Amino acid sequence: MKTLIFVLTSISIALANMACGSPSNDNDPFSKVISEDGTTIAYEKIGSGQPLIFITGAICHRKFQPIIDDAKYLSKEFTVYNYDRRGRGDSGDTEKYSIQSEIKDIEALIEAAGGSAYIYGHSSGGILAMEAALTLTNKVKKVYIYDPSYVSNEKEYKEYQLTKEKVATLLKEKKYSKAIDEFLVSIGMPKIFTFFLPFTPGWKRTVQLAPTLLYDITLTENLAPTERLSKIKVPIAIAYGEESPEEIKRVSHLLGQTIPGSLLQGVPKQDHMVDTKILVPKMVEFFNQ
Repeated sequence: MKTLIFVLTSISIALANMACGSPSNDNDPFSKVISEDGTTIAYEKIGSGQPLIFITGAICHRKFQPIIDDAKYLSKEFTVYNYDRRGRGDSGDTEKYSIQSEIKDIEALIEAAGGSAYIYGHSSGGILAMEAALTLTNKVKKVYIYDPSYVSNEKEYKEYQLTKEKVATLLKEKKYSKAIDEFLVSIGMPKIFTFFLPFTPGWKRTVQLAPTLLYDITLTENLAPTERLSKIKVPIAIAYGEESPEEIKRVSHLLGQTIPGSLLQGVPKQDHMVDTKILVPKMVEFFNQ
């Protein structure tokens, strides 16, 4: 469970700004689309080539430096739409969350991209990419996901529900920092380490993202819905790091068996924090097939 939650969110690395890094200039310009429910979704468009919607995992948003770096590298081959998922960065939000609302956000971005696009989703973002493929069949051209992060067995599911309840309670009490601490401790981080987090670069912005923890938990808290995912018609590649946790590998192989015609790829010498430079050639080859 501890390994799984780490993979779900990348949060232990992100919060310490070792993976997501320090945020970029808050004055950077951005574009926006309006989702179906009226929520404003902020994005940046960079590069040239076929449009690609880049869906990040938990606690990251478009201004974290590694996300910027990934988008820049992707932009060497694609026109990248790097966006703030709802509740993050410069995007708006609503009081009640639903996965369908995030799909509508993606649809609005695809419309801004000309009506059809590729999708790349990482971790929980990969699960959201599959949900979009199910719903937006005529608008999503192909999907590439990396380390999809459903729970892999009933034991993990039960443990994850306890974490969800604790985090939800702290968020309801507006104890955002404590909610993040609770989450970190649940993944095995020594409690003493959480004392130093408020002194790390980008902590203030990270705390503001705390409510979105529940969004990604909603995406990832269940076993993979194989019956529903078997109905995906959009071509999809499912990649996983060969050094990623075993839970992720099991989920990836299950999805490869579940989704007709899917391509399953193990990526050597990579863990959850994959080097995008290694993924891009694989992505280009798949999208060009």
